[in-house]
Amino acid sequence: MVQSNASGGHAVWPPPTVSSSSNSTTTEAARTMLRLGWFSTGRGEGSRGLLRLAMDAIGSGELEAEVLFVFCNRDPGEHAGSDEFMDLARSHDIPVVAFSSTRFRRERGAPSLAAVREDFDREVMRRLEGYAPDLCVLAGYGLILGAELCRRYSTLNLHPALPGGPVGTWQQVIWKLIQDDAQEQGTMVHLTTEELDQGPPITYVQFPIRGAAFAPLWEQVRGLPIDDIKTRFGEDLPLFQAIRREGMRLERPLLLETLKAMAAGRLRVEGSRVLDEGGEPVRGLCLNDRVERALARDDGSP
Repeated sequence: MVQSNASGGHAVWPPPTVSSSSNSTTTEAARTMLRLGWFSTGRGEGSRGLLRLAMDAIGSGELEAEVLFVFCNRDPGEHAGSDEFMDLARSHDIPVVAFSSTRFRRERGAPSLAAVREDFDREVMRRLEGYAPDLCVLAGYGLILGAELCRRYSTLNLHPALPGGPVGTWQQVIWKLIQDDAQEQGTMVHLTTEELDQGPPITYVQFPIRGAAFAPLWEQVRGLPIDDIKTRFGEDLPLFQAIRREGMRLERPLLLETLKAMAAGRLRVEGSRVLDEGGEPVRGLCLNDRVERALARDDGSP
């Protein structure tokens, strides 16, 4: 996979094979270790859970990777949830780079972060100089990446919709699904580009939002305009909550299985293309089977 490193050059992942009898096993293992950068606002348990999942997998040897740094767009003391997230990172001896996007915007008198997004991203990149991740992961990162930051790093984003599905926040996605009377939903990992939530898909899981379990929930809102549904029920709507629960159940193992596939070379990125281990283009690889097996192992099922 080709991507820009912290100094603006290019690194390759997986690394090219070197056949040299002088290389020790330790050196070879270090050479092939997937190096990750981790971006998160760290607002709540979801963000902590994703980082904890990755670190547990690294610690057990399930994921051949290391997290070089965690970047958080909040300063220490700015938000209790973010403080907990940064404490979690430090407990795993991960360097934390904290830089408040809110403070940056206010100091420049900007009406919104969008007005100074590129300037903020340049400062982020400056603070991350010296780190050369193979991949960066957006896991609960509440900001949109600008063009320069997208070009600097190969970045994976976890988006709560199927390839070609709704864009926006998870709340916006679910309301769109209800409005469109959708039949299925999913979560994908995609490459981050300047087009919001529309970068090339890497992996995904899908699940039906119909059938016996969902039928009475749809019946509750049948025939109602979407604005009436939002006004009457809000996010407490049982259908809304059921779709969200199932997505959350799948998103953590999807991210982990994707990182494992990248670390093992089963998937790679060249430019804006996603390729399998044979070099064939992949337009999003369905990981339903792997994700369900991972969930079964966690539940103690045989």
